[in-house]
Amino acid sequence: MRFNGHNILAIILAALAIYAIEFVIFAEIIPGPMYENMVGLSASQMTDGAARMPYGAIMPLLAAIGLSLAVKWRGAVGLAQGFVTGAIIAICFGFAATMYQFVYGAATPLWLPVSLAHFVVAYGVAGAILSAWK
Repeated sequence: MRFNGHNILAIILAALAIYAIEFVIFAEIIPGPMYENMVGLSASQMTDGAARMPYGAIMPLLAAIGLSLAVKWRGAVGLAQGFVTGAIIAICFGFAATMYQFVYGAATPLWLPVSLAHFVVAYGVAGAILSAWK
């Protein structure tokens, strides 16, 4: 199933991969109190934000669509080129957005390497999926 030269099933799988990687990192590996401390939120703020959790599926889907465009524009072929494309996008866009949270928000310096690793792994895997499954 394709749309404007993009594999819709690959985009959906890439979005699911991003979502799954984020779940493992932020729900399984990093304990809640540690996450709260890194991003500068209190436990009550985390509880208040729980109502917005269903919107969490939007970001991986938009990222997968953008990564599909980047993979196509770059002409990336295969897992390695797709991963590198995803990593470039992760650093230039995903991590750059995290820097706003650090510079203008309450995020701590400890948050920066966690966020960078999260984006590089998640977007790299998604880029690999998209590049390999054209």
